[in-house]
Amino acid sequence: MKLEPGKGRPLTGRKVLAITLSFFAVIIGVNIFLAVSAVRTFPGLEVANSYVASQEFNTRARAQRALGWDVSVALAPGGVRLIIRDARGALVAPASISVRIGHPTNAASDQQLAFAFDGDGLFAPVLLTRGPWRLFVNATAADGTEYSSRLALVVR
Repeated sequence: MKLEPGKGRPLTGRKVLAITLSFFAVIIGVNIFLAVSAVRTFPGLEVANSYVASQEFNTRARAQRALGWDVSVALAPGGVRLIIRDARGALVAPASISVRIGHPTNAASDQQLAFAFDGDGLFAPVLLTRGPWRLFVNATAADGTEYSSRLALVVR
């Protein structure tokens, strides 16, 4: 077979079939990889049994609103500062607190933080990488009222 100058090899049916099959193989392969990665890194569960959780939701929400707490989070040198203020604006040191921090879409990065009250709020030492983080705060007031909240934190 002799090729003319400026002309490539002829496009045959086998080449078109190979190109088409390669195209779809790449698309399907990428979709399978992304689906498996999504399922492995995010469990998708908020509570074990949503029906049971819904039965007590309104009661807990009213009790939590009655506390009047305003909770905020900020990045501090060497860690994270959590500030809880009551309805009068005074700092609150809860009777107990449990805080889990993690990336919104990757449960593998979740970790528990150990907060201590230092007079300016609650501080926990932690090193965070850049990106979005979510804090899951569960605290108990001095009167036994439970408080829970999700807070967003972005590290730039």
